[in-house]
Amino acid sequence: MAVAEKSGAGKIALVTGGGTGIGRGIAHALSAEGYIVVITGRRTEILDKAAREMAAETGGTVKAVVADVGDPKAVEALFAEIKSAFGRLDLLVNNAGINVPAVPMEEITFEQWNAIVAANLTGAFLCTQQAMRLMKTQQPRGGRIINNGSISATTPRPHSAPYTATKHAITGLTKSTALDGRAFDIACGQIDIGNASTDMTSKMSGGVMQANGEIASEPTIPVTHIANAIIYMASLPLDANVLTMTVMATGMPLVGRG
Repeated sequence: MAVAEKSGAGKIALVTGGGTGIGRGIAHALSAEGYIVVITGRRTEILDKAAREMAAETGGTVKAVVADVGDPKAVEALFAEIKSAFGRLDLLVNNAGINVPAVPMEEITFEQWNAIVAANLTGAFLCTQQAMRLMKTQQPRGGRIINNGSISATTPRPHSAPYTATKHAITGLTKSTALDGRAFDIACGQIDIGNASTDMTSKMSGGVMQANGEIASEPTIPVTHIANAIIYMASLPLDANVLTMTVMATGMPLVGRG
């Protein structure tokens, strides 16, 4: 029986924030699916270690490129390196992001606000901008962009104004990119993730604040479920698109009155 060709065979993917957490899970799944994967982040040792380990586990090519996605010059250099090495980009996953402590809005400093906007929103815009330029001119033309939106793109948690604001903005960026890319065979979609099991969500089992002020434990799901969803979204032909998808733990208290 013939072995089915992997959906990513010969394609180039970039995953921002790809050295840890959800980003690493996505990058690993893409590599296993045959993509040549570029991961980027700000910490050299973590990126290099992740790239080596993923390549050894999947047998694929995983390239680490250090870049701060909130810095226009760094993003420009990142895409120049991708173009030089591979000549094209088929998939961009805008995953990089940070959060600030869950404190009342009036206690958030201006520096904290700027940092989270730079990482979560400006970084996604700068990478999308560079990806659009490359995808419009490469042959064959086109590609796909997938943004990590979070369930905060639709429903906030208490004391999360900066994070929630950036994730609402990501939804606008997703829709604008999908519209502006339509004529150039560039598809853009968004995945809204609820409680994937990572170091960032390890506190969920110990309890997090709910809308009514109570502290309650929340379930999580393995990162593999998120990675599998990305693989599905990326596997579609460019004339089909998942505009939005929510993947969450069934038992988390997202749906309902708080």
